[in-house]
Amino acid sequence: MKWLAILFTLFILLVIVLADTGILNHYVGFLYEFPFGDKAGHFILYGIITLFLDLTLFRARPDQSRRRLAVQCGLVLALLIGLEEFSQQYFSSRTFDLVDLTFSYLGVVFFSWVALKV
Repeated sequence: MKWLAILFTLFILLVIVLADTGILNHYVGFLYEFPFGDKAGHFILYGIITLFLDLTLFRARPDQSRRRLAVQCGLVLALLIGLEEFSQQYFSSRTFDLVDLTFSYLGVVFFSWVALKV
């Protein structure tokens, strides 16, 4: 599970860099053709990374409360996601969107809940 978390984190970082440089639209621009396609992307991508990180933490620290680990992980991710969304104001190819941020946070919350139920 640890390797999935690491690889998916690297994948998300690659997506962010490609989006910041304006290259990503050439590959997944079709997502914007679907209503709320980019919102679903935020929900799913940040949700999956949350799930992988939570499950990795649960295995690495079996002596700690799963709920507490999920909350701590979620708060750190929320901070990083918020910083990334805010930083989009400084790239001409990106725009800050509060709705994107909301869907990202909903993905973190929902998939944290899923991790706790698994």
